[in-house]
Amino acid sequence: MVQNNDQSHSPIVNTENDKSQEQVRTSVVDSQNNNVTKDNPNLKQSNDMKNDNNKNEKSVSSKNFNEQNSMDFDDLLPYVGEFGIYQKILFILMIPFAFFVAWVYFTQIFITLVPENYWCNIPELENLTVEQRLALAIPPAGKYDNPGAIGYSQCSMYNINFTKILINSNTIPVANSSWPIQKCLYGWEYNLTETPYQSISTELNWVCDDAALPAIAQSIFFIGAIFGGLLFGWIADRYGRIPALVGSNLMGFIAGVTTAFAQNYWQFVVCRFFLGFAFDNCFTMMYILVLEYVGPKWRTFVANMSIALFFTFAACILPWIAYYLGDWKMTTIAVSTPLILSLATPWLVPESARWLVSQGHVDRAIDILKKFERINKTHVPDSIYKDFKDSCNQERESEQQNKSYSVIHLFKYSRLRKIVIILIVIWMIISLVFDGHVRNVDNLGLNIFITFTIASATELPADTLLTLLLDRWGRRWLAFSSMTISGIFSLWACVVSNNIYAATLAIIGRFFINISYNIGLQYAAELIPTVVRAQGMSLIHIMGYISSIISPFIVYLAVVSPILPLLLLGIFAVVGGSLALFLPETLDQELPQTLQDGEDFGKNQRIWDVPCLAVKDTDEKKDSDFMKIQRSQSIRSSGRPSTRGEVLRSSMIQRASIRSRRNSFKTPAIQTVRL
Repeated sequence: MVQNNDQSHSPIVNTENDKSQEQVRTSVVDSQNNNVTKDNPNLKQSNDMKNDNNKNEKSVSSKNFNEQNSMDFDDLLPYVGEFGIYQKILFILMIPFAFFVAWVYFTQIFITLVPENYWCNIPELENLTVEQRLALAIPPAGKYDNPGAIGYSQCSMYNINFTKILINSNTIPVANSSWPIQKCLYGWEYNLTETPYQSISTELNWVCDDAALPAIAQSIFFIGAIFGGLLFGWIADRYGRIPALVGSNLMGFIAGVTTAFAQNYWQFVVCRFFLGFAFDNCFTMMYILVLEYVGPKWRTFVANMSIALFFTFAACILPWIAYYLGDWKMTTIAVSTPLILSLATPWLVPESARWLVSQGHVDRAIDILKKFERINKTHVPDSIYKDFKDSCNQERESEQQNKSYSVIHLFKYSRLRKIVIILIVIWMIISLVFDGHVRNVDNLGLNIFITFTIASATELPADTLLTLLLDRWGRRWLAFSSMTISGIFSLWACVVSNNIYAATLAIIGRFFINISYNIGLQYAAELIPTVVRAQGMSLIHIMGYISSIISPFIVYLAVVSPILPLLLLGIFAVVGGSLALFLPETLDQELPQTLQDGEDFGKNQRIWDVPCLAVKDTDEKKDSDFMKIQRSQSIRSSGRPSTRGEVLRSSMIQRASIRSRRNSFKTPAIQTVRL
């Protein structure tokens, strides 16, 4: 049996009278403002902003009244089961999609590997040993090689008739340093000792003058990710989350398998571009969809563990799949073919109930919830579903009001504009530094398979530590400290000559930027006002992709100097961490709903305020603990970007978290009898 003990109702007549009085007052104020602005045109812009804010506040005020007796989606979850059998099944079903996004993101590293040692191929000398060929035909590193290169040249050879020299010599001669030098004419030979297979880079000789081609291809992959986010975001809003999830995975399957048959650079680039469409989307839809159906107190666990366990494990085994198969084409096919399993998704995963509600299909959403009820062996009275249906209709009306706002409104308020710009810059830096650390493992001078595995494994302790500290230390100082420490260790690695020590320091830098990455979008989701949160998050997310386009070229700067990538990544991280101090703290704070809320948010805070050092009285502590739970379990879980760049696809999650926090003390007592 389920009992609802909340039977309070607010008098509608009083609300209507208040509304009439408010309309009269507004009419008088508007008339006065018009007279003033005629005499003083300079006040027009200020009054326009006030009128926008008044409109915003009236909408929220009306919404607050409607919500006093509303039943939110999160309020309904305890009745059907917050983490029952069905939710556990969905959690397990996240595993393949976490694998897919990890492999889509990281695979290019291992199919474009170039061994550290290679030299010009000379057909006339094929019968000689490697040492004899090098001694006779390859000059020391010089003008055709990367700056600072030592040892034998990788991009040049002596310009002489080697056949004639061999005929005229009784022994194998040694090169004369006065011989003329030219670029390689017949391709290259590669030392495959550490990289025991041919990659597409070695097959098509993307070295020397063409060494930047893999970096360009990776940047084009991120350009494809921008287009993919727009395309599948539109599909998700128009046709549902399941079609977008299946479509993005099928795109990844087709583009990934087709990559194995690329015969030249342009074919490869086209495949990478369309593979980028699948990046993020092949997991994000499933990630958010599952979180929608998990109760608030379980969302932190599901959000973190799906990344810390599934994504991390997939990243750690990828190098060894490539190593074991020993063929870049087979590797591409092996990690792309499983994406076709997404075709089974419509039969295994329910459509987003929140999306169905947003489209007016409340009955279909209730049918899905009844399926949860049946599998979880719980019972929900029809009266609860009726209250939920009525609340959904009210929510749709509120949604229509919020459609009058766009991301442009974020830049109409001076203080809010500064906050948004700082958030954009910080997220761009985090995206750049993280992706730079991911791809720089090849420049650390150690076995890339081992180094990549260890660096990827840092995601697990990073997620665990973040879970323990985020709601104690707060966002601002944790973002500052994690980014700054990452930058310090990256810079430290630049001055260490020992490869093992340098790699260790770089991996520690990767560990702390993992923490920063996982804070980034949540922090932004909490600072951007509710009425434009989804659009604002999309803007920040896209800007992160744009900065990721640059990261492959920062890693490529290792051809100039091996320390340059880590040097730049370290500087960027320190700058980004410092910028975080100029943002207001959101821990234990009521999150902004209107644009004016966003403008005023944190005005009373000081830069040195640290939540964990603040002294609170008992009542304050109770309120802050409750707000902490609601925010960390609703906002954080729905907006967490650990898949390396998720968009908050469903603004319903964000609104629900705000409303649930306001109505929490009126939540009815629930008694559930297992059937």
